[in-house]
Amino acid sequence: MHLLLSGIVGSVAYGLAGPGSDTDRIGVFAAPTVAFHGLHPPRESVVTTDPDVTLHEAGKYARLALSGNPTATELMWLPDDCYETRTDLGERLIGIRSAFLSAPRVRDAYLGYAAQQFRKLTARLSDDSGSRRGVGPDGPESSQVGGRWRSAKHARHLARLLHQGRTLYATGVLEIRLADPQWFRAFGERVAGGALDEAQRLVAEAERDFDRIRTPLPQRPDEAVVERWLLDVRAAHLPPEPARR
Repeated sequence: MHLLLSGIVGSVAYGLAGPGSDTDRIGVFAAPTVAFHGLHPPRESVVTTDPDVTLHEAGKYARLALSGNPTATELMWLPDDCYETRTDLGERLIGIRSAFLSAPRVRDAYLGYAAQQFRKLTARLSDDSGSRRGVGPDGPESSQVGGRWRSAKHARHLARLLHQGRTLYATGVLEIRLADPQWFRAFGERVAGGALDEAQRLVAEAERDFDRIRTPLPQRPDEAVVERWLLDVRAAHLPPEPARR
């Protein structure tokens, strides 16, 4: 495994980390090119939970980013202080980040992931309501405290995805470090406190904004540029030629 690019993502990168927040990392690696020709192709992803690290092989990473996947995409737009590994091929990946973008896929991905967070939030608030009538594993208030924390987290991620997706769609630039993280924290607390209608309105407003925004993003990503990068990754990880006698 040859790590090409890696960095800290998630709450730490967004500026939303709190005392109990994990540090999430994501990276891109290149498997030896000859490994793809054997009986057992290399693993496309390596995921660990302690610490929280997700690494994608270059080919899979390219497919994820071309689909508009928010978590994969943000690796190419991190603030400089969040990067931990930056090779020449990693720098080139950052340099072609706009080639991965397309209007339909950005819209579908960010609205889709936000809708997923809204469903989690709705289910969580419903569970929280039930837990208030019971007793948590560490006493009568433990379920409520833990449940409210998770609900606030889902609400923050919902608002963050909508904000980032809308900004990316409108400007062609992905904002990672939020300008006003306190607004997102306060929103999360309000929703976790029962203001689910506020989250619902935020989703509806974002959908209307996506409809009215005149986006600079193209209708299709520039796959030719991405393909050249990936072929160069493969060429760079071929075994050295044997010395001539």
